[in-house]
Amino acid sequence: PPRVGLEPPDTKWIKKTLQRLSLEEKVAQMICCRFRGQYLHRGSDEEARLVKLVREQKIGGLILFGGQVYETAILNNKLQEAASIPLLIASDLERGLGNQLDGATLFPPLMSLGAINSEELAYEMGRVTAIEARAVGIHMTYAPVVDVNINPENPIINTRSFGEDPQLVGRLAQAFIRGCQEHGLIATAKHFPGHGDTAEDSHSVLPRVEGDLARLEQVELYPFRQAIAAGVKAIVTAHIYLPALEPTPNLPATLSPRILTDLLRQKLGFRGLIVTDAMGMGGITRQYDTAEAAVRAVKAGVDMLLLPPEPEVALKAVVVAVERGEISETRINSAVRRILAAKASLGLHRQKLVELSDIDRIIASPEHLDIARQTFEKSITCVKNEGKVLPLDKETAKIGIWTLSSDPGGYFAGETFIRAIKKITQPVKVFRADAFTGQEFIDQALAELGETQVVVIGVFSRLRAGKGNVDLQPRFVELIKKLAAQAKPVVIISFGSPYFLRHFPEVDVYLCAYRYANEAQQAAARA
Repeated sequence: PPRVGLEPPDTKWIKKTLQRLSLEEKVAQMICCRFRGQYLHRGSDEEARLVKLVREQKIGGLILFGGQVYETAILNNKLQEAASIPLLIASDLERGLGNQLDGATLFPPLMSLGAINSEELAYEMGRVTAIEARAVGIHMTYAPVVDVNINPENPIINTRSFGEDPQLVGRLAQAFIRGCQEHGLIATAKHFPGHGDTAEDSHSVLPRVEGDLARLEQVELYPFRQAIAAGVKAIVTAHIYLPALEPTPNLPATLSPRILTDLLRQKLGFRGLIVTDAMGMGGITRQYDTAEAAVRAVKAGVDMLLLPPEPEVALKAVVVAVERGEISETRINSAVRRILAAKASLGLHRQKLVELSDIDRIIASPEHLDIARQTFEKSITCVKNEGKVLPLDKETAKIGIWTLSSDPGGYFAGETFIRAIKKITQPVKVFRADAFTGQEFIDQALAELGETQVVVIGVFSRLRAGKGNVDLQPRFVELIKKLAAQAKPVVIISFGSPYFLRHFPEVDVYLCAYRYANEAQQAAARA
């Protein structure tokens, strides 16, 4: 049966638990560490590391990075059994549980929902994500992204955002949040106060957002206000610098009391968990060591420190700061009270283990997969179709299929697309290229167009942390321009950033599929 939503926290349990914790145990509740949902031998080093973090250091939460369905559920149960206070287990499920676990339901990125403009599908995506996540013992998703992607050069938000219209972002985020939280999964709006207008990636550097206060109110802050109004239980901070909000030069929002306490807590009235983005990202580590960053974040108003590079160092630094009076114990107590309230709202103090026998009934059910399929199909966007090139005539059109991946090792990135086309019609020519493909092969492919009447090109460039760029290889841009100058129609399908069109506005047809997922490639072939 569908889970009921989050419940009112059990205040007695929260009070009793907080009273029995030492200062070290309270601070440990504020720390979250990484793990993978994989098989671990009982005596393995990795299992020993995780059990030590949970049993001895008594950390409050874990963050899942990839793995398998059953292995994740089994490991979550094992680690919960080792914990004296239930663990809050979180993961970045921006595209459903399939974003992390093989075989679970995978959705397209949020910009696809922006293209469909459907609150109903946004809610359904949240609902399906919640039901599948709770089945394996995940309680919190670091989603939705409510950044407004107004900068086409953005190398890290891009298709992870609903779009560039603050009203649209706010509306769809509210529906997604309700879908999650009404089915027992804590949703998290990120990255506060807004990572959309940057051309840099905070995984590597400290990006700067230049907007003035009026612009920030209208654009960046608007979706966060909407998320708070929808009752979102958590907000993730951004490692970005906003001179309009923070006069201290290059102080990241994550470490700014003005941004987290004065603005988010007091002015916007947010009462849930304030959670840092990963503390090992360049936006923090280029300026601060683990200890100073942890202390500054807690002083700024953070409740949970995500992935500090050295958890023990972060824990000790915050404890010492309290002991010497730099941080009040009241500040620690308020953070821990919110963490325990989140755990109680999930019912973890009563039942922290999951039932393994339910998993194959819930994960990737036909109903869930059908909702995801609809989302992939409805989001395919026809930006331009000059000369009515589409739909192609599968009986008579002589089609050349090209897949161009700007990523190293992306030679077979479009294989699903090629196979899906071949099921419909037989292409005259197939050409594949990736970041390593030399110019001579590209020139040869151009020379061999021959009897091809129309060239269909799938372009691929992965959105990936630390990559610093989501654009196309310059030689691929040059190639497409050459093709567009010929008499044959050129059909471009972007399996990534929708903004590639800026480079070759002269192409006849441009479709957006937003992601290189197999489901997106199949939907694009049918389109």
